[in-house]
Amino acid sequence: MTAASRCRTLLISAPASGQGKTTVTAALARRAVQDGLRVRVFKTGPDFIDPMLLARASGAPVYQLDLWMVGDAGCRQLLHEAAHTADLILIEGVMGLFDGSPCSADLARRFGVPVLAVIDGSAMAQTFGALALGLAQYQPDLTFHGVVANRVGSARHAEMLANSLRPPLHWLGALPRDAAVALPERHLGLVQADELADIDARIDAAAHALGAAVDFSAIPFSHFEAPAVARMAPLLAGRRIAIAHDAAHAFCYAANRDTLRALGAELVDFSPLTDAALPAADAVYLPGGYPELHAAQLSANLPMQAALKAHHAARKPLLAECGGMMGLFETLITQDGARFSMAGLLPGHTAMQPRFQALGMQALDTADGELRGHSFHYSKCETPLKPWMRGRNPNGGPTAEPVYRQGSLTASYLHAYFASNPVATARLFLR
Repeated sequence: MTAASRCRTLLISAPASGQGKTTVTAALARRAVQDGLRVRVFKTGPDFIDPMLLARASGAPVYQLDLWMVGDAGCRQLLHEAAHTADLILIEGVMGLFDGSPCSADLARRFGVPVLAVIDGSAMAQTFGALALGLAQYQPDLTFHGVVANRVGSARHAEMLANSLRPPLHWLGALPRDAAVALPERHLGLVQADELADIDARIDAAAHALGAAVDFSAIPFSHFEAPAVARMAPLLAGRRIAIAHDAAHAFCYAANRDTLRALGAELVDFSPLTDAALPAADAVYLPGGYPELHAAQLSANLPMQAALKAHHAARKPLLAECGGMMGLFETLITQDGARFSMAGLLPGHTAMQPRFQALGMQALDTADGELRGHSFHYSKCETPLKPWMRGRNPNGGPTAEPVYRQGSLTASYLHAYFASNPVATARLFLR
């Protein structure tokens, strides 16, 4: 085992969702980059969209940290590697600090990372300090560093909030209640970074708004031991995998690509939206995304539909997750009731709903052990197909996502985290 690595590290959390964690994390990352620091950012939990924005802010890929999905050893290895090359590590939490099991506080405690709280101060004055103190003292074994206020009304308002804090909590600045700083949202979360023409201006404005209160040199060091990590067998050596990557298929973990490469596969990207043909490949991977926002363009790309059908007819492996699966049914029905024909590799249709249909972690019990992941979707599918297997919620929740097998095609709403079981992953891309 290699020696422990150390790096200044913060976990950015909040009392609840919607407080502005992503905006603050992006602002801190951009500010650190502007100060000449090498920054690595991580996202707690199975999120695809926030990491895109955080990668834009930091200039480096953003990976997930989750004690269940990624595992203790996986999280430790990612942090250990990052600490070797970074001056600062920022970890954006999920939901409220103590929400869920495991929660953001569990992650911070496991790896000895101090917490920075983001609190929406828009309707508060001195109570801001009381809330911060409660978060800091709720679990005495959790290290707290400080607070950032979000959505403040004025410089005077920010001063009142800062003065309400009790030592030893640090004040790391405030973001204004300003549309130029806020990040727009849609049904699955924030709008993707590549869709916002002014994303860099928004992040720069947020970084500037933090002001002189940010002192990166005051952030404590965390130490990360390197776990013993088994080397992956090259089960996909010589295999070429085509991965859909465009505005409709952007939900792919960076760790999934790393796992496929570590298994020996060569990866090539393509776009079901704009390409007329598949690249030469032994297997195809269709990650999730926003097919419902691009249904007309997907439906009109008949050459790509024909290419996918030919790939399937040749009995080559095809893995489709969530939004990628939606494009393979016969029909996709959007929120306004419009119907669009899709590739038709799966019988039936998917239809967008006014609220989410499933949200939570999922595990698949495969012949090669447990493959972990999650599901989060607003559509539902109607199909005569019988599930090949079903996922299960590790927290006892009701969601049990069906997995369909149609020849060489495997399809489900479940987003798999490949590194949780590389052998089971490899089998999905082998004949």
